[in-house]
Amino acid sequence: MFDRYEAGEDAVLVHIDFSDEDRREDLVELQLLVDSAGARQVGVITASRRSPDRKFFVGSGKADEIAALVAATEANVVIFNHTLSPAQERNLEVVCQCRVLDRTTLILDIFAQRARTYEGKLQVELAQLRHMSTRLIRGWTHLERQKGGIGMRGPGETQLETDRRLLRGRIGNINKRLAKVDKQREQSRRARRRSDLATVSLVGYTNAGKSTLFNSLTVSEVYAADQLFATLDPTLRKLDLKNGDVILADTVGFIRHLPHDLVAAFKATLQETREADLLLHIVDCHDENMEDNFEQVQSVLKEIGAEEIPQLVVCNKIDLLEEVNPRIDYDDEGVPRRVWVSAQQQKGLDLIKEAINVMVGKVVLELSLRIPANAGHYLGLFYRLDVIQQKAYDDLGNCILSVDIIEADWHRLLKQSDGELGTFIIEPSIVE
Repeated sequence: MFDRYEAGEDAVLVHIDFSDEDRREDLVELQLLVDSAGARQVGVITASRRSPDRKFFVGSGKADEIAALVAATEANVVIFNHTLSPAQERNLEVVCQCRVLDRTTLILDIFAQRARTYEGKLQVELAQLRHMSTRLIRGWTHLERQKGGIGMRGPGETQLETDRRLLRGRIGNINKRLAKVDKQREQSRRARRRSDLATVSLVGYTNAGKSTLFNSLTVSEVYAADQLFATLDPTLRKLDLKNGDVILADTVGFIRHLPHDLVAAFKATLQETREADLLLHIVDCHDENMEDNFEQVQSVLKEIGAEEIPQLVVCNKIDLLEEVNPRIDYDDEGVPRRVWVSAQQQKGLDLIKEAINVMVGKVVLELSLRIPANAGHYLGLFYRLDVIQQKAYDDLGNCILSVDIIEADWHRLLKQSDGELGTFIIEPSIVE
């Protein structure tokens, strides 16, 4: 087995065009990811396949072609625009005699570079450890077996088992730390709810201009750059509107096929998105892949349970289009649906504030609920939202609750309970 190389800067990129739509990736996006990671592209290998090869992902002939390009360009890393299995990575490294990375590992590396806060670093480390736990056998052949020889035999765990145990321990420790951070965030969210401050969360495909728009609206100095995942750590600022203040939250950008390890690790951060009153979905209207990127963001929102939250689409970068002026598009009921702006040139910012004013007007439901004794676990949901006005018990042990709950929150609870909470309603009414 060759000695493993450290991370290098000269990279050969490999992109496979699959007939299966679920496996397709974008070569331009891979190039942007590589630039964001700080590597230099020295060559590109492309091919078409119906399905991945079990041993090399690309087939033995194409693997030899990649190895030849690596030798010719003296590259020290090969980056695939797809997810590889541990065995495929190891087989390719043997052929290419250099380090081989897949798309997931590349994104994790970019996240590791961008993390600045304590929480962000913990979340990135958790995602890396979860990813690494499936790949312990990949580059270290000494981990695959116990040492033999005179004086070396005996009971005990293999090095591979030791590393797995240490990884599990570290993952457990990080989860405990993140739980404490999540508890602090939850206290902050409850305080905002008590002060009746609505939360507006910025979401969108990475590099759509979210942080630039955030800075323009709140006069902040959040790092913004023309690169993927320029912003990782969430930032909250107060935004002054005509009808009162709201909290504006800037979060990490999404990307197609966002690694599940990242989604799992960033649950606490994405909580700001799941519990927002309104989502500002920022899209780059100059990008030819705008519609596809829009659908990718919707897919991630569904994955994290935020698809039911009202959205206002902000078409950004109109300065790159011809004869497009700032405007608001309304639906048939007079509700804002799209706002056309340029965050870079600060055009149309007042229109965004106007649209937010209209959409964050909250409808509060006054509900009376009879919760059976065997469904007491639902009480915690209402305590968490701090919406209980009165509580009593009848002769049968049922809990009689009076709650004032925001309509969007009620619909989220209904979904979490698969509609069961709706069967406990005694007398609903609506207060504007």
